[in-house]
Amino acid sequence: MAETAERISTTLDTIFQRSYASEAPDLRRLYENAKRDQWNAARDIDWTQTVDLDRGIFANELVDGHGTDTLNRLGPKRFAELNVEFSCWRLSQLLHGEEGAMLACSQLVNMVPGNDAKFFQATQVVDEARHAEVLSRYLMEKCGGKIYPITKNVRAVFEYILGHGKWFVKTVGLQLIAETFAVSLFRMLGDTALDPLLRTICKRILADESRHMGFSVLSLPDAIQTLTPSEMRELEDFTREAIHLVLTGQFPKEAYEAIGMSPQEVEEIRIARKEIARNSADAAYFRKLFRREMHQTIVTNMRKVGLLNDRTAGFLRELGVDPTQSAAAA
Repeated sequence: MAETAERISTTLDTIFQRSYASEAPDLRRLYENAKRDQWNAARDIDWTQTVDLDRGIFANELVDGHGTDTLNRLGPKRFAELNVEFSCWRLSQLLHGEEGAMLACSQLVNMVPGNDAKFFQATQVVDEARHAEVLSRYLMEKCGGKIYPITKNVRAVFEYILGHGKWFVKTVGLQLIAETFAVSLFRMLGDTALDPLLRTICKRILADESRHMGFSVLSLPDAIQTLTPSEMRELEDFTREAIHLVLTGQFPKEAYEAIGMSPQEVEEIRIARKEIARNSADAAYFRKLFRREMHQTIVTNMRKVGLLNDRTAGFLRELGVDPTQSAAAA
């Protein structure tokens, strides 16, 4: 049986803020937007819609190994089964990420200075709970309860975020890096998913995630400017590791095994997947857009908060990200 819970030890300082005048108008505006844009996963999603699993859930091109000889040998019925398993595997990782984000934001309510930031983080706890609710309900009710275990990369990111005692490190890991990945992925799924219900869910989540990413851009610059050289180096090292974990794709071996593929077939796909990644010309158009948008947004937001310097630019180049690029909006 897969592990479904773990204990993470952490020590954090709680700031009991008793000055109630708004001191950060931009953060207060973000809080007002969060209140305005709340939605109810039970009421505002049409759960009566059926999901055609015989068709698949994600766009076929998103299945790792799509177009390879190994997957081309699968008949339409078996490929649709793989599509469902792969989609459930990917949605499971997003679900685990939303659960981790809910816990991290609950910590940030205690840790961040100023009630404007605390009020906003309280809304994000609710947002992340709603995302975990809607994704788990989709997997349980529409996909036969196919929830895959958390991958080692997702676990490593959140073990560090949840275990760290500095709010600005948690914010970089969560809102600046993890949310950037989530925004790009939910946008791609909202535009390309085969299932209309999932497209609706992704677009609902996307509106929240974009707001969360904005918190880092508003809250981090002043904090980063006050860091000591040793604190800055620690933050730079964490940023490199977090980006590496987010950008390093996890191989969904369990999804292939679920449809009965042999170890040799799975290994063929693993090798072919690496070749496709190295030759981006072979990737589907919308996967290229996803990669470009995610990279541009990471660079843009790192620049905005004061985290892009010669050292972190070198880290980005090592990870295959061009530090000179920028996004039109973040």
